[in-house]
Amino acid sequence: MSENKLPSGIDRIVGQRLRWRRRELKLTQEQLGEKLGLTFQQVQKYEKGVNRISAGRLFEMAAELTVPITYFYEGVEDLLQAEPLMVNESDHPPTLPVIDGEAMELVTSFQKIHDPALRRSLLDAIRAAAASSEKKAEH
Repeated sequence: MSENKLPSGIDRIVGQRLRWRRRELKLTQEQLGEKLGLTFQQVQKYEKGVNRISAGRLFEMAAELTVPITYFYEGVEDLLQAEPLMVNESDHPPTLPVIDGEAMELVTSFQKIHDPALRRSLLDAIRAAAASSEKKAEH
């Protein structure tokens, strides 16, 4: 496979966002696949970032999941600053954090808050709690 055809960190973020939205709507991979004319295995490959999603397919997914296409690219800016885009066959793919059900619920709830000051305040509180928890774990 040529280097420009390999999935990138962006493909993984798009896949992760696809998984988040599918779960938010309480759809199985099979149900989403049926709506899009795909097998659940193909949905699974898209979600893992193993296969790239074409522009046309991403448009269909956004419409079916009732989100703007930009939804799938939220968080990409952070990746661009942190990691190279292309993955060579000898490189390890960029790793994304494992998101459990509670973390997913936190993210989806947080995204529904439109007040920037409240979002900032909540994020500061969560960061402080995480830092405190890390310090306790070190001792």
